[in-house]
Amino acid sequence: MRFTRPEPKPNRRLRAGQVLAGFGIATLIALIFADLDLARPDPWLTLRRIGAGLAAPDFGNPAALAYAAALTVAFAVCGVFAGALAGFVLCLGYGFAPLRGFCILIRSVHELFWALLLLGITGLGPLTGVLAIALPYAGIFAKVFAEYLAEADPAATRALPRRTPPLSRLLWSRLPLALSELGAYTLYRLECGLRSSAVLGFVGLPTLGYLLETDFRQAQYGAAAAALAVYLALILPIRYWMRLRLAPLWLVAGAWLLARHPAPPMGDGALLRFLSDAVPAPLRMGDWASLWPWLSRLLGEQALPGVAATLVLSQLALALAAAVAVAGFPLIVRRVAGRAGALLGHLSLVLSRSIPDYMLAFLILQVTGPSMIPAILALGLHNGAIIAHLMGRQGDALTARLRPDAPRGLRLAAWELLPRMSGNFFALCLYRWEIIVRDSAILGLLGIATLGFYVDAAVQELRTDRAVMLLVVSALLTLGIDAFSGWIRSRMRLSAPGMRRAEPETAEAA
Repeated sequence: MRFTRPEPKPNRRLRAGQVLAGFGIATLIALIFADLDLARPDPWLTLRRIGAGLAAPDFGNPAALAYAAALTVAFAVCGVFAGALAGFVLCLGYGFAPLRGFCILIRSVHELFWALLLLGITGLGPLTGVLAIALPYAGIFAKVFAEYLAEADPAATRALPRRTPPLSRLLWSRLPLALSELGAYTLYRLECGLRSSAVLGFVGLPTLGYLLETDFRQAQYGAAAAALAVYLALILPIRYWMRLRLAPLWLVAGAWLLARHPAPPMGDGALLRFLSDAVPAPLRMGDWASLWPWLSRLLGEQALPGVAATLVLSQLALALAAAVAVAGFPLIVRRVAGRAGALLGHLSLVLSRSIPDYMLAFLILQVTGPSMIPAILALGLHNGAIIAHLMGRQGDALTARLRPDAPRGLRLAAWELLPRMSGNFFALCLYRWEIIVRDSAILGLLGIATLGFYVDAAVQELRTDRAVMLLVVSALLTLGIDAFSGWIRSRMRLSAPGMRRAEPETAEAA
């Protein structure tokens, strides 16, 4: 008698209502533990002063603004292209599990965390800024480039002789077909790199973020408004001045400018000192018996409270981002908001997503004081605007296929567009969840007790071993959320949200 193995039962599908209920309960729990107190005695007075500065920007030092803007572009261009080059090399072996794990690890650490670590090796110089952008971007480029090459039409590869070496197959068959997509994605990453470069000023590198932070801390709101205006003047029209054919020119100019910028000497053996200090203190002293008490104390007093605060903050920010996305996407659908309204809505969403969440949180912090409120608002507005923009583009395309008597205005958005795009909405929110957690950790540098707060304290105390261990915890948390998000998407039978393909279109639309 012949026996056949029974087919495995498919996993039970998660319904949208179940996922909403789960995240709703998690949001309510997060509200209980969140620090939502206003620490400023008179936030409205500070807001009025900031508003007066924004209304009258002070461009009294144009040379400093121009130089900071040039360095911001130089860090971005050199860092992104260095990351793209390293990512292309890494993508050739991305199918090798250890190499893929290395790429996942380096891209799970935020640029500001990399900058904090590199300050002890390369100092407050150009190399720190370039590497802080290039290292995480190399991991991102490796993943995306590998996917683009794998998705290229295999017909050209099959036409080659059987004994053609694998590298030749890649260079002569798949690479030419994927080259335009690789270039478009690299240009999109330049927009992200410009945001990262500006934010690196908050750790002391001389970009526009450094001027913004310095002027705000000195209550020179007019000068801070000028720095913000210059940054927006750079990033909003980036699709016009950053073209792929001009990229070599920008790269040469950026490298020349950074080479001329002075770098403080770090002395001999800085790298070896860093590697030695990164080893846990009990191991350095040969006291293996003290390793577990050291580790348990670090985890119990810093890592676990930091993880808890990071999860609380990220959950509230995710809920706000979802609300912003649902309320914001109709603003750029012409059949809902009209032609003029869609233009204004597009401008508001572009502004919200063009300002880095770290910079936005810093600006709100000046009004509310140190609590979770600035971080929640910044992360929710920034990520919600990104999701709303992508959904709005999809909604605008859907209106062309609706029946002629379909409703208009908010009824169209609520009863026609949102139900049709609900799957993409869930997928985009789940995709951004991992990014929100990653950014929630780094916002601890602003004084919020997330993981970044404890990492910054360890760096300030020159306890490199603690900083490295906390960064490992942060990376594991990000990877865990990413895996959990992927599990939910698969159980909901959601396809990939298309963020990788949508990102270059988003940059072009800006």
